[in-house]
Amino acid sequence: MSKSTAFGRLLRFWRGVHSLSQEQLADRLDSSPRHISRLENGSSRPSEAMAMDIARALSLGRRDQSHLLVAAGFTPREAPIDFFAPDMKWLRTAMTRSLRALDPYPASLLDSASNILMVNRAWVGFHQRLMPAEELREMKNFYEFMFSSQSAENAVSNWPDTLSAILLSIQQNALLRDDPATQATVDRLSQCPSVPQDWRQRAAAVEPMASFRVQIPVHGELQRFFSVNTTVGALGPTAFVSEPMLSISSLYPEDSRLNLDELLNGNLEHPLLFY
Repeated sequence: MSKSTAFGRLLRFWRGVHSLSQEQLADRLDSSPRHISRLENGSSRPSEAMAMDIARALSLGRRDQSHLLVAAGFTPREAPIDFFAPDMKWLRTAMTRSLRALDPYPASLLDSASNILMVNRAWVGFHQRLMPAEELREMKNFYEFMFSSQSAENAVSNWPDTLSAILLSIQQNALLRDDPATQATVDRLSQCPSVPQDWRQRAAAVEPMASFRVQIPVHGELQRFFSVNTTVGALGPTAFVSEPMLSISSLYPEDSRLNLDELLNGNLEHPLLFY
C-alpha cells in the first residue's frame, strides 16, 4: 500500500487551487492521468525535471516552486540576491530597525557565508572596547574574526567543540545549497590554527547549538554572555534555503543586572552602522 508523501500532498493541493483534474494536468505535461495519480498517492517519485515541469504547469512562483522541489527531495534553484541592490531597500530598512531595537545588546546582521552586512550601535560600542578602531573597521566576516581571535580560546568554554559545531553548521549549509562562496568560507576557517583536525568528528558528537557562552571583560571583570543566532528568512518550509539567507547574531549578558546602556554613549562610527 502506498503512503502519502509531502510532494503528493502539495501536488494535490496546487492542482485543486487551479481547479485542474488529473487528466487536465497530465495533458499540460504530456503525461498520463495514471502517472499523476501515482505521484499524488506516493507510489511514484518525480525526477527533478518532472518536479520543475509540474511547477511550471501550475504557474507556481519562486517560493512555491521551492517548496515543491524540497518536497520532492531536491535543492531549490535560488539565485543569489544582492542585499545592497536598490530593490532590497525595504529589507535593509527592516533590518536596520531590527538591529536598532536590539540596542543596548550588541548585534550584527550576517549573510549565509557569515559576512557582516550591518551592525547596531551597541555592537560598535562593545567591540571598540576590545580592539583598535582600524581593526574593527576591517572586520568583514564574523566567524573569521572569531576563529582567528587570540583571546577567543580563553573567552569561550569548550572552545574546540564550539568551533567544530559552528564550522559543521556552515559546512552543511554549503552542501545543502551547493554554494561555492560558503564552501570557500569553510575551507578558510578550517585552516585556522584554533580549529582541531578532527572538527567533523567533534561536531558530529555534540548537539547542534543555537547559542553558546562567551566570557568578555566589562568594567574590568569577566562577564558571561550568551551569543545567539536568529535566522531571518522567508515564511514557509524552505526558509533554510531561500535567498537572501540572513541571520542576526546578538550578545545577551547572563547577569540580567548588567547594564549595557553605556555602550551607546559617545561618537560611534562604523562603515556598516546605518543609523
